Amino acid sequence: MSFFDKMRRQKLLSFTLVLFTLAIGVVIGTLINTGAKAAKDNTAAPGATPLVIPSPVQLQNSFAAIAKQVEPSVVNISTTYLPKAPAPGRGRRRAAPQQQPDNGDEEDQGEQGEQGQGQGNQGNMEDFFRRFFSNPFGGNMPQTNQQTNALGSGVVVDKAGYILTNNHVVDKADRIQVKFMGDNNEYDAKVIGVDAATDLAVIRVEGKSSLAPAKIGNSDAVQVGDWAMAIGSPFGFQATVTLGIISAKQRDVDPTQQFQHFLQTDAAINPGNSGGPLLNVNGEVVGINTAIASRSGGYQGIGFALPINEAVKVYNDIIKNGKVIRGSIGVKFAPSDTGKAEALLKANGAKEGVFVVEVPSGGPADKAGIKEEDIIVAVNGKPIGNGGELVDRVTSTPIGNTLTITVLRDHKQMDFHVVVADLAHVFPEQFGSGKEEEAGPAGSTQARFGIGIENLADARRDNMGIKQHGVMVDSVEQSSFAEDIGMLKGDVIVEINRQPVQNTDDVKRIQQTIKPGDAVAFRVLRQTGRGQTGHPEWSPLFLAGSLPSHP
Repeated sequence: MSFFDKMRRQKLLSFTLVLFTLAIGVVIGTLINTGAKAAKDNTAAPGATPLVIPSPVQLQNSFAAIAKQVEPSVVNISTTYLPKAPAPGRGRRRAAPQQQPDNGDEEDQGEQGEQGQGQGNQGNMEDFFRRFFSNPFGGNMPQTNQQTNALGSGVVVDKAGYILTNNHVVDKADRIQVKFMGDNNEYDAKVIGVDAATDLAVIRVEGKSSLAPAKIGNSDAVQVGDWAMAIGSPFGFQATVTLGIISAKQRDVDPTQQFQHFLQTDAAINPGNSGGPLLNVNGEVVGINTAIASRSGGYQGIGFALPINEAVKVYNDIIKNGKVIRGSIGVKFAPSDTGKAEALLKANGAKEGVFVVEVPSGGPADKAGIKEEDIIVAVNGKPIGNGGELVDRVTSTPIGNTLTITVLRDHKQMDFHVVVADLAHVFPEQFGSGKEEEAGPAGSTQARFGIGIENLADARRDNMGIKQHGVMVDSVEQSSFAEDIGMLKGDVIVEINRQPVQNTDDVKRIQQTIKPGDAVAFRVLRQTGRGQTGHPEWSPLFLAGSLPSHP
């Protein structure tokens, strides 16, 4: 074989080998591509790319930091109301007559005391401004023959275990239990003091260590539009955080409650939030959530919190005295935000001030010489623009201190020196408890009839059509002596054991002379209807029984 033949054969073999190799590569590539495509087309979402979870990164969020900081200070409060079953044999007792509102004439209804409107209008907005408790009206739980429970919120303000909440959360509860975030135990709490005028209460838990009190802010610094955060236990869901803004300030949702000037917020708050804190962006408490405006009973974008500055004043009074003591000079005035008040001022030559419509006899203002139709224009030389300013100045003055009240009388300014007295004593019907809770002299046996009573002023007696002096029964305890003998709320006690009763002091004096086992006879007046003049009709009734040996 020649050299050239060998070369041709070698080139042919090389070409064949390259061609074979390329063919094998094409076959393998086709098989791989076909298999991959078949696998991809065989998924539930063709063309979809799997998602990848990134590594956790801590986000910068001031609201999250606030919630983490304050949540340990917010507590869940549960209350228990034991059944109040009537005593045997009283199941057929006639129900109490429907009580009619104490409606006076137009001027009487428009008058305000230094601390609130005249009696008879309380609760007239409860159908709309509902409380955050299981009882939507924020009052006492209904009397039933079964145990009932309710929920609310609170905020720890002192590491010694003191908690600030709403009065309606704990009012008349037989047992109060507090639960902290991250702790499954429930701790019993006791009431230290309450203030119905602001709907606040102070309770205390013991046996819980490492409490974290919330930081108190200054509600005067709050502005409309500021961020606001609410924390509480709506519907029992503990440590629920919601966010919104301050929608308004100085909201008066109930004209009968002169100490409740609320912060309004749109932070979502619902039943169970009551008593929880409203916070600013610094994590400071600026309000105590108290009420909502709702037609459904749930969140509709409008909630109200009592400013913390007012709550702090109440708290400090309660931990010092067990109650809130407010000053009074003993005047009633026309509400300053009405056309009537503006006209009264203008007609008497004043642009600003407080028009006095009544000076109760024997009160501080009466003793100092202030009269009806005077216009209060200054206190201690500082101008007074409206009734709210007068209330703030007077109620914050310690009892026994003297204020210089400047009035405009017959277009002339006059100064009067008025000694500030206790509001509950000056206006006992509106702000005094009127309850029989005072102990008798040492060694005596106090007879507790099981009733709450209140005085009847002459004007109110006249309006009710009662010609005799007496005291009004405003509550009757279940299973008590009073209920046993048939006494009802709304009865007017005029005699006890043939001794006339003119005021609550007479009742306390008489009851101190009665020992267990003694017979007690009451002469009462009970409303039986309304006469042609529109006044209630009252019929005399005698109730009697032997005072039991137990209280």
